[in-house]
Amino acid sequence: MSSFNIEPVDEKCVNTIRTLAADVVAKANSGHPGAPMGMAPAAHVLWSRFMQANPKNPKWYNRDRFVLSNGHACALQYTMLHLLGYKVSMDDLKQFRQLDSITPGHPEVGVTEGIEVTTGPLGQGFANAVGLAMAQAHMGGVFNKDGFEIFNNHTYMFTGDGCLQEGVASEAASLAGHLQLGNLIAVYDDNHITIDGDTNCSFTEDVEQRFKAYGWEVLHVNDGNADLAGIAATIEEGKKNNKQPTLIRMRTIIGFGSKEQGTGHVHGAPLKADDIVQMKQKFGFNPEDKFFVPEEAKKVYAQVAERGAAAEEAWNKTFASYKEKYPQEAAEVTRRMEGRLPEGWEKALPTYTTEDAAVGSRKLSENVITKIAAVLPEFVGGSADLTGSNLTRWKDAVDFQPPSTGLGEWAGRYIRFGVREHAMVAIANGMCAYGGIIPFTATFLNFVSYAAGAVRLSALSHFRVLNIATHDSIGLGEDGPTHQPVETVAWLRALPNMQVWRPADGNETSAAYLVCLKSQHTPSTLCFSRQNLPQLANSSIEKAARGGYVLEDVQGEADITLVSTGSEVCLCLDAVKVLKDQGLKVRVVSIPCVEVFKVQDNAYKLSVLPSGHPVMSVEAYATYGWGDLAHESFGLPSFGASAPAPQVYDKFGLNGPGIAERAQKVVKFYKKRPNAPVSPLITALGEINDQ
Repeated sequence: MSSFNIEPVDEKCVNTIRTLAADVVAKANSGHPGAPMGMAPAAHVLWSRFMQANPKNPKWYNRDRFVLSNGHACALQYTMLHLLGYKVSMDDLKQFRQLDSITPGHPEVGVTEGIEVTTGPLGQGFANAVGLAMAQAHMGGVFNKDGFEIFNNHTYMFTGDGCLQEGVASEAASLAGHLQLGNLIAVYDDNHITIDGDTNCSFTEDVEQRFKAYGWEVLHVNDGNADLAGIAATIEEGKKNNKQPTLIRMRTIIGFGSKEQGTGHVHGAPLKADDIVQMKQKFGFNPEDKFFVPEEAKKVYAQVAERGAAAEEAWNKTFASYKEKYPQEAAEVTRRMEGRLPEGWEKALPTYTTEDAAVGSRKLSENVITKIAAVLPEFVGGSADLTGSNLTRWKDAVDFQPPSTGLGEWAGRYIRFGVREHAMVAIANGMCAYGGIIPFTATFLNFVSYAAGAVRLSALSHFRVLNIATHDSIGLGEDGPTHQPVETVAWLRALPNMQVWRPADGNETSAAYLVCLKSQHTPSTLCFSRQNLPQLANSSIEKAARGGYVLEDVQGEADITLVSTGSEVCLCLDAVKVLKDQGLKVRVVSIPCVEVFKVQDNAYKLSVLPSGHPVMSVEAYATYGWGDLAHESFGLPSFGASAPAPQVYDKFGLNGPGIAERAQKVVKFYKKRPNAPVSPLITALGEINDQ
């Protein structure tokens, strides 16, 4: 039986949440009132009896984490944050979904205090919650000592039918079951309604059996509208199970209290005025009172906040004792949770000269990973079942696994994500949100597209997640067009706050990791080749760290600049030899990261791409997006081809003679024009103009 005692004020609190959420959505004339009204009992029980969090210090390391995977129900979360005393005022609730408010249409980390992850695209929050739970297990495995459980929090997550229909949630749930994440409790709002109406039109599977098959414990609340004791009992039972994640299947009525309850009408539209009136009357509230919180409810939530502050204070005392007994570990906890890198870590990055052998940049990446794994203990991640191809596991790595399996331990840093690209990146987002970890993922570049939704949210959330993407071009050869990325880098470069690196040699590879790891609030995608690349004569970590630089210059005015990335840079150097024999002066620019290059000072950028002659980009991708940096672009006109890599490059003319041929045409075309070309960086609406 649950230790939860029902008190008269509990019902008052639940109905306060319902009426306040309805008012919030009605004032905005936009939003989703149904789920907040239906889940109000679960929210009240969770926060008033179980959540360990301090509204006065939302970043307390060992706080319980909460994720609203069905993020459209955010009126519920904002309401709870307000009631508990976070920096979400009543005026903020009244500004729900309004311009520049801290209560946007879906929860956004960094915008609203108390929001752990950005949710809204369904299923993402589910996978984020798995990542948060994995992060706790890992940090506890690394830092907990006998008598000192520094990290032992739970992750609670609300989810709905929409989330459970998304593939990313299924991927994440499967991995969570394998990993035996007993610190994860999900409350499933089983209200049988999605936007299209009753779920019997599209979703009739047995969710309970699916999750049992994943290895989850499944509990039930048959009346989630009123059975507060039952809700509490299932959460208590879930907390006792430290060998399995728990799904609480809670049967609710969407929009409970509305005249339209139980229908799709209350899913995504405000309640009508007369409906709000009758609902408030039904719950014993004055219909004339809007945004009203009874004094009894205020007192309850103030006590909850006091309990959270006391919990943190007790933890602080434990951590102070821990610091005395384990000073090095305590200092490491603080450094990692603050996101600071160790002093001098960058000295581990390898450097190269032309004397070093030509190797694939995926191997160069492995060299870097091996070095930094030894000096960055927070570097944690793995591959989507491509470890041997991505080359992401260092020799003495220990797998992150439940100790009971004999496959690894909680302190292990290498994660076997399985063939789950989408969940992999979404989980990494959750791990980053937890703190103390710099997560990395790995797959083929083409299959980063499988993870596109989560990659986008990495950028929107300002999470330092490194996506290692090998086999980055037609250079992977025989696997053919299904595996050869053409458009992937174009959409990645189009993402705000995303660094896309495509290094051409070893020094550029080290520079890529240097900048990505120092970019605390920016995710990155690092694109590496399968085929061997020579070490370039004029490259260096320092030059490449600026995103772009002059690799080969000429005396006097050039006839053309070839600008390229990754495996095509050395092909441009081959083209230079052909063009020199024809009397042309050719500059070569390497731009391993367009985004980093674009934020350099204007004088530097113009020194790299000056006016006076044409610039032609060369890349084994679609040319979309190069108009910002080049007058002309040479790339792939279609999908790739299945053949050995050199033959595929030859097929598309991406070789020394082919590039030289296009360059000759560009030079001839622009020399016929009356005026010399202006740098492509100089534009009417751009940052640089010649006025």
